Amino acid sequence: MKVVNLKQAILQAWKERWSDYQWAINMKKFFPKGATWDILNLAEALLEQAMIGPSPNPLILSYLKYAISSQMVSYSTVLTAISKFDDFSRDLCIQALLDIMDMFCDRLSCHGKAEECIGLCRALLSALHWLLRCTTASAERFREGLEMGATTGEKQLTMCLQRLNKLLSSTKNRALLHIAKLEEASSWTAIEQSLLKLGETFASLSNCHLQNQAEECGTLIRSIPIMLSMHSEQLHKTGFPTVHAVVLLEGTMNLTGEMQPLVEQLMMVKRMQRIPSPLFVLEIWKACFVGLIESPEGTEELKWTAFTFLKIPQVLVKLKKYPQGDKDFTEDVNCAFEFLLKLTPLLDKADQRCNCDCINLLLQECSKQGLLSDVNTSNLMAKRTADREHAPWLKSAENANIQPNPGLILRAEPTVTNILKTMDADHSKSPEGLLGVLGHMLSGKSLDLLLAAAAATGKLKSFARKFISLNEFTKHINAENSKAASVRALLFDISFLMLCHVAQTYGSEVILSESSTVGEVPFFETWMQTCMPEEGKILNPDHPCFRPDSTKVESLVALLNNSSEMKLVQMKWQEACLSISAAILEILNAWENGVLAFESIQKITDNIKGKVCSLAVCAVAWLVAHVRMLGLDEREKSLQMIRQLVGPLYSENTLQFYNERVVIMSSILEHMCADVLQQTATQIKFPTTGMDTMPYWNLLPPKRPIKEVLTGIFAEVLEKGWVDSRSIHVFDTLLHMGGVYWFCNNLVKELLKETRKEYTLRAVELLYSIFCLDMQQVTLILLGHILPNLLTDSAKWHSLMDPPGTALAKLAVWCALSSYSSHKGQASSRQKKRHREDIEDYISLFPLDDTQPSKLMRLLSSNEDDANVLSSPTDRSMSSSLSASQLHTVNMRDPLNRVLANLFLLISSILGARTAGPHTQFVQWFMEECVDCLEQGSRGSILQFMPFTTVSLGAEVGDGRSGALCCPLGCYPTF
Repeated sequence: MKVVNLKQAILQAWKERWSDYQWAINMKKFFPKGATWDILNLAEALLEQAMIGPSPNPLILSYLKYAISSQMVSYSTVLTAISKFDDFSRDLCIQALLDIMDMFCDRLSCHGKAEECIGLCRALLSALHWLLRCTTASAERFREGLEMGATTGEKQLTMCLQRLNKLLSSTKNRALLHIAKLEEASSWTAIEQSLLKLGETFASLSNCHLQNQAEECGTLIRSIPIMLSMHSEQLHKTGFPTVHAVVLLEGTMNLTGEMQPLVEQLMMVKRMQRIPSPLFVLEIWKACFVGLIESPEGTEELKWTAFTFLKIPQVLVKLKKYPQGDKDFTEDVNCAFEFLLKLTPLLDKADQRCNCDCINLLLQECSKQGLLSDVNTSNLMAKRTADREHAPWLKSAENANIQPNPGLILRAEPTVTNILKTMDADHSKSPEGLLGVLGHMLSGKSLDLLLAAAAATGKLKSFARKFISLNEFTKHINAENSKAASVRALLFDISFLMLCHVAQTYGSEVILSESSTVGEVPFFETWMQTCMPEEGKILNPDHPCFRPDSTKVESLVALLNNSSEMKLVQMKWQEACLSISAAILEILNAWENGVLAFESIQKITDNIKGKVCSLAVCAVAWLVAHVRMLGLDEREKSLQMIRQLVGPLYSENTLQFYNERVVIMSSILEHMCADVLQQTATQIKFPTTGMDTMPYWNLLPPKRPIKEVLTGIFAEVLEKGWVDSRSIHVFDTLLHMGGVYWFCNNLVKELLKETRKEYTLRAVELLYSIFCLDMQQVTLILLGHILPNLLTDSAKWHSLMDPPGTALAKLAVWCALSSYSSHKGQASSRQKKRHREDIEDYISLFPLDDTQPSKLMRLLSSNEDDANVLSSPTDRSMSSSLSASQLHTVNMRDPLNRVLANLFLLISSILGARTAGPHTQFVQWFMEECVDCLEQGSRGSILQFMPFTTVSLGAEVGDGRSGALCCPLGCYPTF
């Protein structure tokens, strides 16, 4: 009777033209209690009435849409009702049904018992079968229409394919269909038969676009039965992305860094993630080979080669000294190489790139360092040699004449030592002999080979100091003839160019002397700090450093303008380099005012670059700063002068090694001009130098918000499961463009969006390695700003639920431990210096005066629920929260110490509050992770910042599970 009454109610609504909401209200009056709308088959009744005529009844369809939107009917009953309609010739009715499916097929869900969830899966399977039949029928009508010369049916066919693709493109929908297949084997057989029929029908169509769409849908359907096997393979942990990324980061951006910080960081990752030693060493080698393969040709390739073959074996030697338990580290290294030999495609690719047997060279190097026994070395070499027999292309004759970089790097390492000894000699005794050594270094890629080898072995700083000493030596002018003057000019020029090249390739930190050094600052250091353009450094062209003594400037202008070539005898090159900027300004003014013609400018620029290339470098350095300050219509002559200076001088009357010096000069000038040329949209053709240009420069896509770039690149990295060298440089650029807070905050938001446990764990591993770009500053932001905001704002507590909350707790602890264990050491050269005002931000957030309530304390004391816990900020000052021994042993003027102390103060407040929620659970996860990562027998853990009150509060919150939160008691004797 209720079914009859339902149909009558629908008809009455249609006759009286009720609106959709009126219909819903009246329906609830007619049927107040009892059976649900699904049991009454409301969706089927509405569809049956709506589809009586040749076209659907729009009013009754509006009732159905309202019922779907207000959840009067479940998605499963709607899909079941749709799948019962089989008159595919009624285009308008089919279109209406497809539109209804569009309303919810991308967000299918159900509420209730497990049977209803299974019902949704079955209904979706029926709907898929209906869609396949509908698409086949539309394709047949389209084919018949083509045979008769008409194009009827194409619109409906396109619509069917689009809905089919939309339904199947969702992984969630395919998973539901997989469940239905297991429940209804006979229905899946019907799906397979319909798919075969659809394929046969489309085979007879000539429309390639429609055929491709149908093939895509077929591929998605055929992938459903094997979803579980594919998924399990994808989730199987085959690597450790944090180790991979840390090694890639070091090899790509910090070749000159000291080994000990890298060793400690790797050991911390190994301990925190409990990585077995053989797999740990294997991951290090895998990262090295990946970096070697994907490194751009030129300088970057040489850097990676030196890192892999010189630095990493030394790193493993240091790792060997750490306690390994009962195991022998050499056995772990041997086991890692055994695993590595199974990665044949990776090794073959590396051999092809390096044109040699990489494993053989590595094994020899590891054997020299005592990392492998002779027996194991021979065994591993034999296995790789046998494996290479199956890849004859690795030994092709066309590569026989190319010297492999690994062999060159290994030979360059002792050469660096010999050159350092040569440079220690008295330069005044045999300057010509020294010039011969330097000239040999400039040929081909010798300079980059030697620099890479020096950087990887920690000798680059010594290398640079020797060249600074040589540059200073050229200041001393005695009675000299033209030959001696030319030798002195060449020594100055080569040392200046080499130092510029080192600063641009490895960072200016390598050049600078220690702050404790007393005495006069060398000329090159002064010039580099005040006059040399670098990434992120804006120079003022009117700075006093560019305005030397006017008499020296006038004499230099006269020399450049009147002489046929630059004089060498008694020339003070350091003074000339400092005066050239003011001289160029005078020459530019004369040119712009018509005093000098373009021919005179060409003669002057030829004089500048004709003998000593350093003058051209100094001139362009000032011009780059000058162009930045000019308007759009004022830049032409300055840019024209840069064009004149970057090209070589084609003349026979040049000094020795001119071509080699020009190669280095062109590379230096290209780096100097890169930013300003991009900003002014100017193109300057630099000579082909044979050297690598800037491979990781200008990586961000134009006209795209940097937040989109950040989320996009992180999504790519998360999907792949590892960070590549290019991504590291993009992240580094975004970090310095957006700032530490913006960078960290947006990446944490991406982490909190993840709802799959395996992906959140992967995200934590990747984020930790990305944060290594500037771990100290990121940790201060994460623990001092982001976590307190999440923990004190109840509107954000839902984001701290498991699994993203657990993942964030793990990430926070990892960052805190890493920063706390290393913040007393020197900052890495890759980390940009932060301004003093940024550090003062932390002081204002956590003031040193305990009687002054900090921002965090004011925030806590304003929480009404916690009024009894923090009734007055001064009642719970930092001094009273920490023990007396803690305050004596911990320097609370250190920003990291203050951030940690305040975070644990906040944790204590949360545990003592009357209300519990996801933030309370987050605190427990945080504490558990602290205990899990605690190194046995260590002193000075971050748990020393925990107030005594936290332990008792933690025991109360634990509600019998005090083991989780009371474990820190075992750490308290560290005070």
